[in-house]
Amino acid sequence: MSAAEAAAPVSAAEAKALFASLLRFPALVLAVSGGPDSTALLLLVARWRLRLKVAPKLLAVTVDHGLRRASAGEARAVKALARRLGVDHRTLRWTGKRPASGLQQAAREARYRLLAQAANSARAGAIVTAHTLDDQAETVLMRMSRGSGIGGLGAMARESALPGSGREILLVRPLLQIPKTRLIATLARAKIGFADDASNLDPRFARTRLRALMPALAREGLSAPSLARLAIRLRRADAAIEAAVDDAMQRLSEDFRADHIVLDVENFVSLPAEVALRLLGRAIAGAGGQAAIRLGKLESLYEALARAHANKTLRFRRTLAGALVTLTASKLVLEPAPPRRTPAPAARAGKQAPRAGASRGRMATRNRRASLGRAPLGT
Repeated sequence: MSAAEAAAPVSAAEAKALFASLLRFPALVLAVSGGPDSTALLLLVARWRLRLKVAPKLLAVTVDHGLRRASAGEARAVKALARRLGVDHRTLRWTGKRPASGLQQAAREARYRLLAQAANSARAGAIVTAHTLDDQAETVLMRMSRGSGIGGLGAMARESALPGSGREILLVRPLLQIPKTRLIATLARAKIGFADDASNLDPRFARTRLRALMPALAREGLSAPSLARLAIRLRRADAAIEAAVDDAMQRLSEDFRADHIVLDVENFVSLPAEVALRLLGRAIAGAGGQAAIRLGKLESLYEALARAHANKTLRFRRTLAGALVTLTASKLVLEPAPPRRTPAPAARAGKQAPRAGASRGRMATRNRRASLGRAPLGT
């Protein structure tokens, strides 16, 4: 991409192509913080809607985290701009205690929780965010630094389901291939201002430090477009591996009950390691009922299983993420782990206190919601 292309405003024709997939939704929530990216999103979507005969309803939502003095004023500025553009607007505030550490992650979770509430209220099928090419590149770098697998390095998808939203809501990122410079140029041409969040320059945050490295990395060929292209290719590879895992699950599993899964061990150990690892993760998620499993722990368990099978260990049992994994000579069995028993407190007045943990564990086992779908893996 030339310097001229990187600084060109987004045209109406481009916007029509970028937002074409949004036509299938009767209502949309636009996540607008007031920064340059989301302000440009608001402007572009509002202009796009004006050219449509039948258009989705729009609701711009600003989440005020209350972490900066300027945030309330920024929310009011977004509301004023939305009114000028003919878009409904709501400001939602993050209330409650702030964590002592992991503030950015907590703020992100709160933001999506509040956006999901707004989408549910508006009966919107999608939340549209202004993630850009630059954001995608930074995400790839962050996940590389954490040692993520192929799935993690695929970074952000253009569309993904929003977990915990209460109903099916999609998170849509139509600007994922557009550099930030073009969005700023779009606002400049329209003579629309935007807010600058000082926390984006705070070196305490990893994303800020990686952002500062981008010019030097670009000179070595690791530009934002090349990192985003890597993410696309890895997502493509990830989809192929997931298809292989689907096929392996069909071939190897003798029992499809969600909380009790039996795999043929000889076929399991003969699978390519990545396919076997993901199949194991899915089975543990199904039996244990936990949504995410740390990749490093899953890899350690898989390696231990492979060694036990090679050494013909008569019986191998481990627990991970709420699942009990049992290896026999011919089968790999995954089922809910038994409840943990908490030590009973010292007996009082000659009577031993009941084991409270046992009853809670039985209740949790009865209420476990297992899934045989794709299991998210942490780094």
